[in-house]
Amino acid sequence: MSITTELTRVFELYQQPFMQRAVLGGMLTGLTGGLLGSFTILRQLSFFSDALGHSALLGISLGIVWGVSPTLVLLPFAVIFAIAINYLLERTNLRTDALLNIVYSSSLALAIIILSYVKQYKGGLHSLLFGDILAIQEADLLFSGVLLAACIIFLGLTFRTQMLITLNEPMAIARGVSVSAHRNVFTVMLALLVAISVKAIGVLLVSAFVVIPASAARLLSRSFVHYAGLSTLLGATSALLGMFISALLRWPSGPSIVITQLGIFLSAIAFSHWRGQPSTN
Repeated sequence: MSITTELTRVFELYQQPFMQRAVLGGMLTGLTGGLLGSFTILRQLSFFSDALGHSALLGISLGIVWGVSPTLVLLPFAVIFAIAINYLLERTNLRTDALLNIVYSSSLALAIIILSYVKQYKGGLHSLLFGDILAIQEADLLFSGVLLAACIIFLGLTFRTQMLITLNEPMAIARGVSVSAHRNVFTVMLALLVAISVKAIGVLLVSAFVVIPASAARLLSRSFVHYAGLSTLLGATSALLGMFISALLRWPSGPSIVITQLGIFLSAIAFSHWRGQPSTN
């Protein structure tokens, strides 16, 4: 097939409502993931987002067993999970990575055991693991849009506080900032992002939307404000480019977006070395 023929096919595909929903959903997820990821990386919570993604499978499996929409179960499950993790982190002497490994491994094991008893759903396990962004509906777009707006409002109104917590938590505590409350709100937003995005991206890939664009932006930024803005932009850009590559090459959409993010990250490494610029502290 010629390039012109393939581009025409892609253009016609973009005229379809399901593809338009997928593109909009990917962009909303990319924007939110990039925005939250800029704080997540510097707060060393990247493994937290990965743990949330893997543990989301337990919430989905519970929804399947109870006979209700997995999305309706996953949203409150993600919130409870995030708050419970914060509670355990504040009241144990275990390292964060060790505790998160215990929690997400146990959750994943329970989910697999539950799904093994739901024989009629075994055929859909692939979509749970890797997602299906083309299955996004209007309700998913509404949830994603509301979450993005909530994140922008919260982080915008408390930006200086969030920056202080991120860069110097002891000083934030000394100044009377309720670090625990801010941490809970932030992790709940991160949990909701994972819960909303699992349907489109899958439990194995969702953390990439939080980690990779933010990591690339960190290599290219000199200031925190620039870093947060660039991370948000790269998150949306990688989603749009990934969707286009997916349509053009007939690749799965979720993995295509993650591979695009990887390409951006590697380009950021090369560019930062060529320019001789240190990464954001």
